[in-house]
Amino acid sequence: MTKRPTSPHHPPAVHEHDRENLPPSTVRPLSSPAGPSYPDTPPVFTALLPVVLASGSPRRSQFLRELGIPFSVHTAPDAEPAPQPDENPEDYARRAALAKTLPVAEHHREACVIGADTIVVLGREIMGKPQDNDHALDMLSRLAGTTHEVITGVCVVMPQTAAPAAERIHTFAVSTRVTMAPQSRTALLAYIRTGEPADKAGAYAIQGIGSFLVERIDGSWSNVVGLPLTRVIETLVQREVVHPGMGR
Repeated sequence: MTKRPTSPHHPPAVHEHDRENLPPSTVRPLSSPAGPSYPDTPPVFTALLPVVLASGSPRRSQFLRELGIPFSVHTAPDAEPAPQPDENPEDYARRAALAKTLPVAEHHREACVIGADTIVVLGREIMGKPQDNDHALDMLSRLAGTTHEVITGVCVVMPQTAAPAAERIHTFAVSTRVTMAPQSRTALLAYIRTGEPADKAGAYAIQGIGSFLVERIDGSWSNVVGLPLTRVIETLVQREVVHPGMGR
């Protein structure tokens, strides 16, 4: 897979009034501030503001670390909502990202807080994480030999002092089409036994062992992993959260 073009969508921003009446939530720190993955290598981007990642995903953390962006990780447990009946998948992905990000932003008002939620969509069905191995087998059997969408909703909340209220909260969704090759039941069961599908939307990881399942993609590869990096960095640069290189 060498072709990795992005296929972003541009839904309207979510406004400040959506912060009202948030349910109480405990924000859980998961790590100390993270530095570059390669300490001897100059950073690709410099952070101009404190950055908080509202996600416990090691893959999302790795993307930011590799670019040299310092950040800390804090999450809001049990913040992910369930899809509504007949809800548009992109709308749901943005809503889920917003629900994960806002409680963290309330506790880190001085920082730019970034949250995301990735879903797998087959037809109009939103596939979450498998409940058990049988559920994983059912998911993978249905995905094999077909094309599905992977949609990541992203929410970026700016510090309270860094932007007007109406511009502080920004959400978007990016979609990538993924085509899987046909697979035998034996191969799918062998993959499930590795344990990798257990905590993955759609029961596979394109960046891991599950890469053998994927025949081709149309769109952003990093989006399938869990963060549409091109669009995220474009947003952070536009909002002067990060700057290319060592600084201005």
